[in-house]
Amino acid sequence: MAVAGVAPSASATPPSGESDDPLRVAVIIGSTREGRMGDAVGQWFMERARGRGEMDLVVLDLADFDFPARHPGRATDQMTEFTGAIDRAEAFVVVTPEYNRSFPASLKQAIDFAYGEWQTKPVAFVSYGHDSAGLYAVEHLRSVFTELHTVPLRNGVALDVLHQPLEDRAGDCRRDRAAGVMLDQLLWWGLALREARAARPYVS
Repeated sequence: MAVAGVAPSASATPPSGESDDPLRVAVIIGSTREGRMGDAVGQWFMERARGRGEMDLVVLDLADFDFPARHPGRATDQMTEFTGAIDRAEAFVVVTPEYNRSFPASLKQAIDFAYGEWQTKPVAFVSYGHDSAGLYAVEHLRSVFTELHTVPLRNGVALDVLHQPLEDRAGDCRRDRAAGVMLDQLLWWGLALREARAARPYVS
């Protein structure tokens, strides 16, 4: 549910860029836990994504936002800053750990600050964990983002950081390929949905 003071519909989204403009991609680091790996995983991903001139990437690290502990009746400045960044973005990459077979409460809180700002945009996932590599968290996030009228991507990146640490170069070829395929799909969907939004209003 949208908070008072936060735009409730996709109509608040600024006009999309021209078809040859870089796709505006927000990379959201979802964990705020002390001692987290989220910032390292986010940096690992950005090293693989930065070379893509067709994308304009910005990192939204939830640890950098001072969100209220309780959901207020009116949006705070930090909430408005976050939802504004979501509104400006045309595609998303969510970096999430798996905590007890789901994703962090900090990420759910941030997702719920916006509603229409998410609509008709693709969402990709970079997950990390132990044996399951964060895939249980991603399955829960798919349901949440489907409710928000986004397009969750089939392909993602799943990192088993217990058995294959980020600094272990042995398996990077496979992980790099996964990141490349995901970025290719994110670009395709992002541009296709940009054109669709420009052609006709979305019915929700």
